[in-house]
Amino acid sequence: MSASTVCRAPFARLFQQTASRQTQSRCLHTFRTRPSPFRQNLTSRARKPNQQNRKASTIQNARGLFREYPISISLAGVAILVGSFAVIWANHVYQDYIIKSFHKYPEPVAVKLRRALYYTNSDLQPKEALKYYRQALQIAEEIGMDPFSDEIMGVKIQIASMFENIELYSKAIQVLEILRRDSLKWMEELGGLEHNKLKRTQVLQKCVGISIKLGELYSNPVIYNRDMAENRLVWAVETVLKERQRRDTLKVNEEAEGSWLSDSEIGAAMEALAHTYEESSQHHLATPLFLQALSLHGASTCHSVVLMNNLASSLAQQSPRAAAAAQQFAQSQTVTEQPAQPPITRETMIANAQTWAQKALDVAAQIKPPHRNEECDMGCAVALHNLGEFAEMNGNLAEAGKKYREAVSLAKAVGFLEGVENSEARLAQLKI
Repeated sequence: MSASTVCRAPFARLFQQTASRQTQSRCLHTFRTRPSPFRQNLTSRARKPNQQNRKASTIQNARGLFREYPISISLAGVAILVGSFAVIWANHVYQDYIIKSFHKYPEPVAVKLRRALYYTNSDLQPKEALKYYRQALQIAEEIGMDPFSDEIMGVKIQIASMFENIELYSKAIQVLEILRRDSLKWMEELGGLEHNKLKRTQVLQKCVGISIKLGELYSNPVIYNRDMAENRLVWAVETVLKERQRRDTLKVNEEAEGSWLSDSEIGAAMEALAHTYEESSQHHLATPLFLQALSLHGASTCHSVVLMNNLASSLAQQSPRAAAAAQQFAQSQTVTEQPAQPPITRETMIANAQTWAQKALDVAAQIKPPHRNEECDMGCAVALHNLGEFAEMNGNLAEAGKKYREAVSLAKAVGFLEGVENSEARLAQLKI
C-alpha cells in the first residue's frame, strides 16, 4: 500500500497573526510639503533620463555578459527554471502525498505511518518500517479506531505487501491469514446486525480480495502450496457468486448495504482460480471459469483477447468427457458442481479451441488505439501459435508451420521475445 492507497489526517496548520507595530510617538511631527504641479512635473522630467539610462544600462550589461559567457548564462537560466519547477513540484507532492493521503487518520497515527512509509518506499529498512507500523496500530487501538475500518485493514495489507516485496512470502501469508480470520469472525458475530449492513459489504469485499491474494502467494514457487491456493480461490469465487445471488433474490438496496463487486472484479477472481486449475492440469475446471470471466468482462477489449486464448488452450488440453461438461458447468453457481453430459469427440474439442483462437484474432483486429494495448498485440501472437498447435494436433503439419511462422513474425514485430522463442521452438520440431 503506497501513500496513494492509505488515507491519513492532514497536518495541523498554525497560523500566527503578526501584530502591527505602532510607530513611536514623537514630540515634533513634520510633514513634507506637496510640490507644486509645475515643480513636480520638472522633477519627474528630470528623473526620466536617469531611469531610461539605468534601464538601458542593465539590458546592455546583460547582453554583454551573455556575449562573454554564453554557456554559463544559459546554464544559470536553466538552473533558475529547474529550481522554480522543483519548488512548485515539492509543494504539489507535499499537498497530495503528505496532507491529502493522511487525512483520515488521527495525527498521532499519521505521524507513525509517515515514518513507516518512508522506510518502506524511500529508504527501505523493513525492521524500522515494521516498528512504526506496529506503533501506528497500537496507537490506533488505544484511541479507539475501528480495527475493521478501511484505514486499519489497509495498514495491515500494506505490511503484507512490504513482506512480499522483500520476498518474505511466508510472513506476508501469515499477516493476511490473520486478517482474513479476524474479518470472518467479525462477519459471523456482528455482520448480521442491522446497523452493520454497509460495513458487512466492505469487510466481505476485503475478505474476497485477501483470499485472491493468498491464492497468488500460495502459488508462488517459493511456497507452492497448491491445495491452499485452490482453497482460498474457490472460497473467493463461491463467495462473490453467492453474495450476488443473495442480492438479486432479496433485491438489496445498495444505498443501505453498499454496492457489490463489479462484473470485471468478479471475472478477475474467476480468472485467478482458472489459472490455478491450469497449473494442476485440471483444464475441465479452468475452462468454465475462463468462459464465465469472459462473459462478465465483455468481448470487446484487449483483455478479452487474452481470455479467449486461455479458453482455447484449456479446451484443447482437457479430456473429451470433461470438455462436454464444461458448458453446463460454466452456468453453475458454484465451482464444485460437476454435472454430467454425453462425451464428445476429440476432433470436436479441437475444433472448438480453433474457433476461440480465431475469434481472439478477429476481436483484436477490431480494437484500435487508444483502446488497443500490448495485450492485443501479444494476444494475436499467442492466438497464431495456438492455431499452429491445434493444426499440429490434427496432423496438418503444413498449416501448423504456416501459423508458427506468422506467430514468429508478429512476435518479433511487437517485441514479444517469449513468443518468438516458443514459436521458433515448435517450428524447429516440425517434421515437414
